[in-house]
Amino acid sequence: MIALGCDHGGFDLMQEVKKHLEDRKIEYKDFGTFTKDSCDYPDYGKKVAEAVISKECELGILICGTGIGISIAANKVKGIRAALCTDCFTAQATREHNNANILAMGGRVIGPGVALKIVDTFLDTPFSNDERHIRRINLIED
Repeated sequence: MIALGCDHGGFDLMQEVKKHLEDRKIEYKDFGTFTKDSCDYPDYGKKVAEAVISKECELGILICGTGIGISIAANKVKGIRAALCTDCFTAQATREHNNANILAMGGRVIGPGVALKIVDTFLDTPFSNDERHIRRINLIED
């Protein structure tokens, strides 16, 4: 199951992501926001991060206006590796090398066509399990 969260700046793009996940028959849990009313992205970043850390959800997707604030908020939760991605290469690399567990995107930065390709790349790319990447992740965690 994928944990989803966004603020008002990411609301429209998140609707596209949800439809895409449904089309792929991927289960998700939506932690909000549920309207375009102004809200605080840290609240949603934390909810998704906690769902991933608790293993309620396997991975997370977060969207705010730029993707920056919500990824910073999520990364405050120990064990979270939220990566802001704007293209498929970074989505693939962060899964392979960093074992990122949350994808962050900017609803005001990228369009739905690119965003859905990024989502697919992030969800479909496994961690490499390479010893050097494991060592580096452990250094981050320490």
